[in-house]
Amino acid sequence: MSIKVKDVVKQLESPAENVESKVDSLIFGDENDEVKGILVSFIASQYVIEYAQKIGANLIISHEGIFFSHTTNERILKDNEVYTEKLELIKQSEISIYRFHDYVHKYNPDQIAEGLVQKLNWNSYVEAYKPISTILTIPPMSGEEIAKYVKDKLDIPFVRVVGDLASSYSRIGLLVGYRGGGETAIPLFEKEDLDLIIIGEGPEWETPEYVRDAVFQGKKKALIMLGHAVSEEPGMEFAANLLQYHFPSIPVTFLSEKQHQIKVI
Repeated sequence: MSIKVKDVVKQLESPAENVESKVDSLIFGDENDEVKGILVSFIASQYVIEYAQKIGANLIISHEGIFFSHTTNERILKDNEVYTEKLELIKQSEISIYRFHDYVHKYNPDQIAEGLVQKLNWNSYVEAYKPISTILTIPPMSGEEIAKYVKDKLDIPFVRVVGDLASSYSRIGLLVGYRGGGETAIPLFEKEDLDLIIIGEGPEWETPEYVRDAVFQGKKKALIMLGHAVSEEPGMEFAANLLQYHFPSIPVTFLSEKQHQIKVI
Protein backbone atom coordinates (compact mmCIF):
# COMPACT_ATOMS: atom_id res chain seq x y z
CA MET A 1 0.00 0.00 0.00
CA SER A 2 1.38 3.40 -0.97
CA ILE A 3 2.10 6.06 1.65
CA LYS A 4 0.58 9.45 0.89
CA VAL A 5 1.63 12.90 2.04
CA LYS A 6 -1.38 13.08 4.34
CA ASP A 7 -0.30 9.84 6.06
CA VAL A 8 3.08 11.34 6.94
CA VAL A 9 1.48 14.58 8.14
CA LYS A 10 -0.96 12.65 10.32
CA GLN A 11 1.93 10.74 11.91
CA LEU A 12 3.83 13.97 12.60
CA GLU A 13 0.84 15.66 14.19
CA SER A 14 -0.63 12.74 16.15
CA PRO A 15 1.68 12.83 19.23
CA ALA A 16 0.62 16.43 20.01
CA GLU A 17 -2.87 17.18 21.28
CA ASN A 18 -5.08 20.25 20.90
CA VAL A 19 -2.61 22.25 18.85
CA GLU A 20 -4.06 25.28 17.09
CA SER A 21 -1.14 26.20 14.87
CA LYS A 22 -1.08 29.28 12.66
CA VAL A 23 1.98 28.12 10.75
CA ASP A 24 2.03 24.31 10.56
CA SER A 25 0.52 23.25 7.26
CA LEU A 26 1.17 21.70 3.88
CA ILE A 27 2.57 24.82 2.22
CA PHE A 28 3.04 23.24 -1.21
CA GLY A 29 1.89 20.02 -2.80
CA ASP A 30 -1.07 17.68 -2.74
CA GLU A 31 -1.85 15.66 0.38
CA ASN A 32 -2.89 12.73 -1.80
CA ASP A 33 0.45 12.45 -3.60
CA GLU A 34 2.39 9.25 -3.05
CA VAL A 35 5.56 9.80 -1.02
CA LYS A 36 8.67 8.46 -2.73
CA GLY A 37 11.24 9.99 -0.38
CA ILE A 38 11.31 12.36 2.59
CA LEU A 39 13.89 15.03 3.34
CA VAL A 40 13.87 16.59 6.84
CA SER A 41 15.66 19.85 7.54
CA PHE A 42 15.70 22.85 9.85
CA ILE A 43 14.52 24.99 6.94
CA ALA A 44 13.64 24.29 3.32
CA SER A 45 16.28 26.56 1.82
CA GLN A 46 17.17 26.76 -1.85
CA TYR A 47 20.02 24.35 -1.12
CA VAL A 48 17.68 21.87 0.59
CA ILE A 49 15.10 21.95 -2.20
CA GLU A 50 17.73 21.35 -4.87
CA TYR A 51 19.19 18.52 -2.79
CA ALA A 52 15.74 16.92 -2.49
CA GLN A 53 15.46 16.99 -6.27
CA LYS A 54 18.89 15.37 -6.53
CA ILE A 55 18.02 12.42 -4.30
CA GLY A 56 14.43 11.98 -5.50
CA ALA A 57 12.68 13.07 -2.31
CA ASN A 58 9.26 14.55 -3.05
CA LEU A 59 8.31 15.57 0.51
CA ILE A 60 10.27 18.08 2.59
CA ILE A 61 9.62 18.55 6.31
CA SER A 62 10.78 22.06 7.28
CA HIS A 63 10.82 23.34 10.86
CA GLU A 64 11.05 27.05 10.08
CA GLY A 65 9.28 29.25 7.55
CA ILE A 66 10.74 28.92 4.09
CA PHE A 67 10.32 32.55 2.99
CA PHE A 68 12.53 34.41 5.44
CA SER A 69 10.08 35.05 8.30
CA HIS A 70 7.99 33.10 10.82
CA THR A 71 4.91 33.75 8.71
CA THR A 72 4.98 34.67 5.02
CA ASN A 73 5.43 38.44 4.80
CA GLU A 74 3.87 39.46 1.51
CA ARG A 75 4.96 43.09 1.94
CA ILE A 76 8.68 42.37 1.94
CA LEU A 77 8.40 39.65 -0.72
CA LYS A 78 6.58 41.71 -3.33
CA ASP A 79 8.66 41.91 -6.52
CA ASN A 80 11.61 40.25 -4.72
CA GLU A 81 13.85 38.34 -7.13
CA VAL A 82 15.16 35.83 -4.55
CA TYR A 83 11.62 34.94 -3.46
CA THR A 84 10.39 34.69 -7.06
CA GLU A 85 13.21 32.37 -8.12
CA LYS A 86 12.76 30.11 -5.09
CA LEU A 87 9.00 29.97 -5.59
CA GLU A 88 9.47 29.00 -9.23
CA LEU A 89 11.89 26.24 -8.22
CA ILE A 90 9.33 24.81 -5.79
CA LYS A 91 6.55 24.87 -8.36
CA GLN A 92 8.68 23.23 -11.04
CA SER A 93 10.00 20.58 -8.65
CA GLU A 94 6.49 19.33 -7.74
CA ILE A 95 7.84 18.72 -4.22
CA SER A 96 5.44 18.88 -1.27
CA ILE A 97 6.63 20.99 1.68
CA TYR A 98 5.15 20.62 5.15
CA ARG A 99 5.93 23.19 7.86
CA PHE A 100 6.44 21.31 11.13
CA HIS A 101 6.91 23.85 13.91
CA ASP A 102 4.26 24.16 16.60
CA TYR A 103 3.31 20.48 16.69
CA VAL A 104 6.84 19.25 17.33
CA HIS A 105 7.30 21.79 20.13
CA LYS A 106 4.06 20.54 21.72
CA TYR A 107 5.19 16.93 21.96
CA ASN A 108 5.62 15.70 25.52
CA PRO A 109 8.49 16.28 25.94
CA ASP A 110 9.22 18.95 23.34
CA GLN A 111 10.91 16.87 20.64
CA ILE A 112 13.22 19.68 19.56
CA ALA A 113 14.54 20.01 23.11
CA GLU A 114 14.75 16.24 23.50
CA GLY A 115 16.79 16.00 20.31
CA LEU A 116 19.34 18.49 21.66
CA VAL A 117 19.58 16.63 24.96
CA GLN A 118 20.20 13.36 23.11
CA LYS A 119 22.84 14.98 20.90
CA LEU A 120 24.64 16.23 24.03
CA ASN A 121 24.30 12.76 25.60
CA TRP A 122 22.72 14.32 28.70
CA ASN A 123 19.57 12.15 28.85
CA SER A 124 20.42 10.70 32.25
CA TYR A 125 20.92 14.18 33.73
CA VAL A 126 17.46 15.55 32.88
CA GLU A 127 15.60 16.65 35.96
CA ALA A 128 12.53 17.98 34.18
CA TYR A 129 11.24 18.74 30.71
CA LYS A 130 9.17 21.90 31.04
CA PRO A 131 7.04 23.57 28.31
CA ILE A 132 9.82 25.93 27.17
CA SER A 133 12.91 24.72 29.02
CA THR A 134 14.79 21.62 30.11
CA ILE A 135 16.40 21.48 33.55
CA LEU A 136 19.48 19.31 34.09
CA THR A 137 21.96 18.55 36.84
CA ILE A 138 25.23 17.42 35.26
CA PRO A 139 28.49 16.38 36.92
CA PRO A 140 30.38 19.58 37.84
CA MET A 141 32.39 21.06 34.98
CA SER A 142 33.97 24.46 34.45
CA GLY A 143 32.24 26.87 32.12
CA GLU A 144 35.10 26.50 29.67
CA GLU A 145 34.84 22.69 29.78
CA ILE A 146 31.09 22.84 29.15
CA ALA A 147 31.53 25.20 26.21
CA LYS A 148 34.15 22.90 24.66
CA TYR A 149 32.01 19.81 25.33
CA VAL A 150 28.99 21.39 23.62
CA LYS A 151 31.07 22.42 20.61
CA ASP A 152 32.48 18.91 20.25
CA LYS A 153 29.14 17.13 20.62
CA LEU A 154 27.35 19.41 18.18
CA ASP A 155 30.33 19.55 15.81
CA ILE A 156 30.24 23.34 15.57
CA PRO A 157 33.18 25.77 15.23
CA PHE A 158 32.19 28.16 18.00
CA VAL A 159 29.75 29.16 20.72
CA ARG A 160 29.25 32.61 22.20
CA VAL A 161 29.70 32.85 25.95
CA VAL A 162 28.98 35.46 28.63
CA GLY A 163 29.99 34.94 32.26
CA ASP A 164 32.57 33.31 34.45
CA LEU A 165 34.19 30.42 32.55
CA ALA A 166 36.56 29.46 35.35
CA SER A 167 33.88 28.51 37.88
CA SER A 168 32.34 25.05 38.14
CA TYR A 169 28.73 24.55 37.02
CA SER A 170 26.20 21.79 37.52
CA ARG A 171 22.67 23.20 37.41
CA ILE A 172 21.89 23.91 33.75
CA GLY A 173 18.89 25.09 31.77
CA LEU A 174 18.42 24.46 28.03
CA LEU A 175 16.29 26.83 25.96
CA VAL A 176 16.17 25.89 22.27
CA GLY A 177 15.41 28.24 19.40
CA TYR A 178 14.31 31.80 20.12
CA ARG A 179 13.62 31.27 23.81
CA GLY A 180 16.68 32.98 25.24
CA GLY A 181 15.14 36.40 25.78
CA GLY A 182 14.99 38.09 29.14
CA GLU A 183 11.35 37.22 29.82
CA THR A 184 12.10 33.50 29.76
CA ALA A 185 15.77 33.08 30.66
CA ILE A 186 16.25 35.62 33.46
CA PRO A 187 13.43 34.32 35.72
CA LEU A 188 14.62 30.77 35.04
CA PHE A 189 18.00 31.50 36.63
CA GLU A 190 16.29 32.36 39.92
CA LYS A 191 13.28 30.03 39.84
CA GLU A 192 15.31 26.90 39.10
CA ASP A 193 18.48 27.99 40.96
CA LEU A 194 20.52 27.64 37.79
CA ASP A 195 24.24 28.33 37.41
CA LEU A 196 24.33 28.29 33.62
CA ILE A 197 21.85 28.49 30.76
CA ILE A 198 22.37 27.28 27.19
CA ILE A 199 20.17 29.02 24.63
CA GLY A 200 19.63 29.06 20.91
CA GLU A 201 19.32 32.81 20.61
CA GLY A 202 17.69 35.91 22.07
CA PRO A 203 18.13 39.70 22.08
CA GLU A 204 21.72 40.54 22.96
CA TRP A 205 20.72 43.41 25.24
CA GLU A 206 18.63 41.21 27.55
CA THR A 207 19.93 37.93 29.05
CA PRO A 208 23.61 38.48 28.15
CA GLU A 209 23.58 41.86 29.91
CA TYR A 210 21.87 40.34 32.96
CA VAL A 211 24.64 37.73 33.18
CA ARG A 212 27.35 40.36 32.77
CA ASP A 213 25.94 42.40 35.65
CA ALA A 214 25.52 39.28 37.80
CA VAL A 215 29.18 38.36 37.32
CA PHE A 216 30.27 41.94 38.07
CA GLN A 217 28.34 41.64 41.35
CA GLY A 218 30.32 38.52 42.22
CA LYS A 219 27.60 35.99 41.36
CA LYS A 220 28.44 32.71 39.60
CA LYS A 221 26.44 32.80 36.35
CA ALA A 222 27.13 31.97 32.72
CA LEU A 223 25.31 31.90 29.40
CA ILE A 224 26.19 29.87 26.29
CA MET A 225 24.60 30.90 22.98
CA LEU A 226 24.52 28.23 20.27
CA GLY A 227 22.53 29.92 17.52
CA HIS A 228 18.94 29.18 16.58
CA ALA A 229 19.55 26.55 13.91
CA VAL A 230 22.30 24.77 15.86
CA SER A 231 20.00 24.36 18.86
CA GLU A 232 17.07 23.00 16.85
CA GLU A 233 18.65 20.87 14.13
CA PRO A 234 19.19 17.91 16.52
CA GLY A 235 15.44 17.84 17.16
CA MET A 236 14.70 17.68 13.45
CA GLU A 237 17.25 14.91 13.05
CA PHE A 238 15.39 13.08 15.83
CA ALA A 239 12.15 13.61 13.86
CA ALA A 240 13.76 12.12 10.76
CA ASN A 241 14.76 9.01 12.70
CA LEU A 242 11.21 8.59 13.98
CA LEU A 243 9.78 8.96 10.49
CA GLN A 244 12.13 6.26 9.23
CA TYR A 245 10.88 4.01 12.04
CA HIS A 246 7.21 4.62 11.18
CA PHE A 247 7.71 4.43 7.40
CA PRO A 248 10.52 1.90 6.87
CA SER A 249 9.70 1.47 3.17
CA ILE A 250 10.38 5.14 2.38
CA PRO A 251 13.90 6.63 2.24
CA VAL A 252 14.17 9.36 4.90
CA THR A 253 17.09 11.77 4.82
CA PHE A 254 18.06 14.41 7.38
CA LEU A 255 20.03 17.27 5.86
CA SER A 256 22.04 19.63 8.03
CA GLU A 257 22.97 22.98 6.56
CA LYS A 258 26.26 23.16 8.48
CA GLN A 259 28.25 22.80 5.29
CA HIS A 260 26.26 25.66 3.79
CA GLN A 261 26.27 28.11 6.72
CA ILE A 262 28.02 31.43 7.05
CA LYS A 263 31.73 30.82 7.53
CA VAL A 264 33.68 31.89 10.59
CA ILE A 265 36.54 34.22 9.64
